Amino acid sequence: MVKAKFIEGSLMRHILVMTLSSSVGLIALFMVDLVDIYFLSLLQNTSITAAVGFAGNVMLLTISVNIGLMITMGALVSRSIGGRQVLKAKRVATNVFVFGFLLALVLASVLLIFIDPFLSLIGAEGEAKVQALRYLYILLPSVPFFALSMCGNGVLRGLGDARRAMYVTLSGAIVNAILDPIFIFGLGLEIRGAAIATLIARLTMVGVALYGAIYVHRMITPFNFQRFKNFLKPILNIAVPSILTNIVTPVGAIYIIALIANYGDAAVAGASIINRLSPVVFSVLFSLSGAVGPIFGQNLGALNFHRIRATFLNSLQFASIYVLGAAVLLFFAQDFIVWAFKVSGESADLIKFFCTWLALPFVFQAAQFVVNAGFNNLGKPIYATWLNFGKIFIGTIPFAYFGGVWFGVYGVLTGPAIGAAIFGIIASIFLLLYTRNLEANLTGKKKAA
Repeated sequence: MVKAKFIEGSLMRHILVMTLSSSVGLIALFMVDLVDIYFLSLLQNTSITAAVGFAGNVMLLTISVNIGLMITMGALVSRSIGGRQVLKAKRVATNVFVFGFLLALVLASVLLIFIDPFLSLIGAEGEAKVQALRYLYILLPSVPFFALSMCGNGVLRGLGDARRAMYVTLSGAIVNAILDPIFIFGLGLEIRGAAIATLIARLTMVGVALYGAIYVHRMITPFNFQRFKNFLKPILNIAVPSILTNIVTPVGAIYIIALIANYGDAAVAGASIINRLSPVVFSVLFSLSGAVGPIFGQNLGALNFHRIRATFLNSLQFASIYVLGAAVLLFFAQDFIVWAFKVSGESADLIKFFCTWLALPFVFQAAQFVVNAGFNNLGKPIYATWLNFGKIFIGTIPFAYFGGVWFGVYGVLTGPAIGAAIFGIIASIFLLLYTRNLEANLTGKKKAA
């Protein structure tokens, strides 16, 4: 019997267990990229390191779509489980799997067709562009299969099976860490070797995710096209805003890397290392967003609004403590990081600047991550979309542009951190107001009935 475990017990314990257990898997997922750029940086070829930065932003686009699919799966499954509708949860899981695979297949196909001009558009040129193309032509075909692994992860999260959700990404990281040095150095494939290792790691994740979701939990039913059409509307109601919410983040990242490209490959290489390092350091914050989604969803299904608000506030408390510790760690580790990646000059200066000044503002990003999870699971995913669009198109792009005009490449990095702080505060207030109104509406209807 599938049980709604988040509607009772200590909320902080649920948050910690789901976040920390899933963060192990998420650290593993981000470590795949960090390990790639670490081993490639040992080649001491700035063009290759910069290429990983350009290619990484393209792959971030696909990852963001797949995260949106994971959120959709987790929201629909957790809501059905919270309402004791187990058969509905299995049916929706089946149809999200099909929808996710088809959507990712279309995305990968479009990117493969237009990847050459797209890289030129974002500032890649010369040897850096050639190396980025080598990486992407191998990795982009894996996107539909990666979508299946993320959807399977969403099922496990929606059920509260944090342990098996962790296994999905952990398995990929272990495989990638083993294969990277073999393919990059042992076989002499360099950037192609990194891509092949990541491809095999992703296929491993698919197997682990589907084993947990389908074999262990039996969260699947025979596919029925008519039922698929019936479920398409509720799937799209969450998937479209969730994907749009997530996809604007790589849009902002792509714009920033295009601005940084004006300062040369050394600047892009430094930014690339930062972009691979920060998700690992702050992976707990990313996993916090995915972890609290099912907690919001199950308590909405049970109409436990006091637990919904407490979930948000406890999440902020946890995030603040974590960011403070991470910021201190980065500050004291900056020289070691520069040494480990064998960088110097402007690349090293950018890394040190990030470690000194740009870690603490991540607490505001954490707030918006949790707010997005709240709206995605409380019936208003479009609100998360609006907030994220505002953050990127008002709080990131213009802040990065004018930061660059006034303070050079350091302003390009600092501007978005300031914008994120502003929108993190706005988003938090908005969610608390929304939960009050939602409680008044739903409890009023319940009393009237």
